[in-house]
Amino acid sequence: MKKINKMTFISVLVAQALILYLVEGMMPIPFIAPGAKLGLSNIITVICLYLFTLKDAFLVMILRIILSTFFAGSMSSLLYSIAGGVFSTLSMYFIKKIGKEYISIIGVSITGAFFHNLGQIIIAALVIHNTNIIIYLPILSVAGIGTGFFVGITSRYLMLYIKKLPFYPTIKNNKSFKGD
Repeated sequence: MKKINKMTFISVLVAQALILYLVEGMMPIPFIAPGAKLGLSNIITVICLYLFTLKDAFLVMILRIILSTFFAGSMSSLLYSIAGGVFSTLSMYFIKKIGKEYISIIGVSITGAFFHNLGQIIIAALVIHNTNIIIYLPILSVAGIGTGFFVGITSRYLMLYIKKLPFYPTIKNNKSFKGD
């Protein structure tokens, strides 16, 4: 894939992730734990991990977080989002590499959801100087498994359509998705 085409496609992915983040912010979601969300923008991160490199996935994730903070966030949301995003993206990358034969895109997404929650809990414990906040981890983990499953299924179906795009064969890392 030519560099300009790749930059353009990555820009479109960032824009899509940002739109999903903003739409998700408008949805009233009654979760048990404060701050729990569906993580719709993670659909784009998962797709990016299967299309491109870890570096590209990080670029999409970081740009989405910075832009979403600019449009509809705060400095604390930036801190929590960065921590969750880094933990999530790294964990998805490693589980995808380690278990490429045995773990589907849905499993990768669920792993990312769990580690996103873990990263945010660690930052929260550091910010408030109290490790008792870890009590939220089981609740967030259950919610994360559900949302990770939804994000994984959505990503799987989107990848099936992305594979039909005319430029798909030119993407460098396209052999990592086999349809699960």
